[in-house]
Amino acid sequence: QMDAFFFDKLPSTSQSTPKPRHETTQVHSRIDDIGKKVQDLVGKINDSRTMDQTIMDNFQDKLVEKVGEICGQMKEHMYTVYEENSHAMQATLQELTLVLESCSKLNTELHTVSQALAGLNRGLTLHRSTE
Repeated sequence: QMDAFFFDKLPSTSQSTPKPRHETTQVHSRIDDIGKKVQDLVGKINDSRTMDQTIMDNFQDKLVEKVGEICGQMKEHMYTVYEENSHAMQATLQELTLVLESCSKLNTELHTVSQALAGLNRGLTLHRSTE
């Protein structure tokens, strides 16, 4: 029984029998189905890629917007610090100006006192030499 089953399945060497038309149509139908499935898969992949690109574009836009906001906040903080430093420097410069003016006045007074002492010293020296 086994031999008869095996030989029934082998193609005849003396004469090739054409495949039935129904079987050929079925194969074509399966190939068409596979082609459609492949096209559907490619379409889904392309849709997925388009969606990924949209997500990345949105993410990039939001990231650029957020970075812009943070840079703006940092600039505002920087200008606030500059302004505070400017006020502090202005107060220090005014104080320094007052100190320098005071030094100048003291220098003038010291020069006047020095000249007076020099005159007094000359007077004493003259007075001693006449005695």
